[in-house]
Amino acid sequence: MKKRHEQKLVILSLAAFAMLNVPFLLIFNHDGHVFGIPTFYLSVFSIWLVVLIVSYVVLKRHYE
Repeated sequence: MKKRHEQKLVILSLAAFAMLNVPFLLIFNHDGHVFGIPTFYLSVFSIWLVVLIVSYVVLKRHYE
């Protein structure tokens, strides 16, 4: 794997760790709902989905 792809994945994992940490998640911890889904759960799963998609794109570019 190229060094810059490794660097992108390390930065992505650090950003995901920071976004899924308690102080950041407490921003979304209120009684609101979006399409019937609590905002806390929606934020956790949307952050997780974005991390998966970005890591897929980085790894797909590596194997081309």
